[in-house]
Amino acid sequence: MNRKCYILLFVLCGSLSLTAQPGKPKYRTATRAVVSCDSIFPACFIGNWKGTLQWMVAGKPAREFTMRLNIQPADTTGQYNWQIIYGDDNKDQRPYLLRPVDETKGHWVIDEKDGIILDSYVHGNSLHGAFTVQGNTIVDNYKIIDGRMHVEFFSIKLDDKKRSGKGTTETPFVDSYNISSYQTGILLKVR
Repeated sequence: MNRKCYILLFVLCGSLSLTAQPGKPKYRTATRAVVSCDSIFPACFIGNWKGTLQWMVAGKPAREFTMRLNIQPADTTGQYNWQIIYGDDNKDQRPYLLRPVDETKGHWVIDEKDGIILDSYVHGNSLHGAFTVQGNTIVDNYKIIDGRMHVEFFSIKLDDKKRSGKGTTETPFVDSYNISSYQTGILLKVR
């Protein structure tokens, strides 16, 4: 091999060793600018978002539907309209309100304006929460990655649990639950 090939091989091996060193994680920390929503939330979420969600139930074909999420400043300072629209016909609209409870702790609520208030929490570039209605616990997650909103909903059946363990200090009881459905999608900012 000539000298140029050795130099190229040396540079390539050096680059690979930076990303995969023994005993170290095989991932690199992000080097490009990523908007962190825990420091400027909800600014990075504001906008009108639209995309397709897949709804998956075990043993059934996945179903797809359109989801829109419009997040805009409300009349009261520091509060935001949080409007979810399912489907292309705009018939299933949910006009909620996003309000801060304790911004220093990342605690917000989604007020459904009918007496139902859902706690949500900001961690990094995600807003997520969990609530139970009619025996189903829903875990939701809204996350901004590269300017796109990734949305997830897990539906968990509380009455369908399996218990394992011994109930001792060393091996406590652990309950696991059936995740009855999962929804996921990516929303793009349209305005």
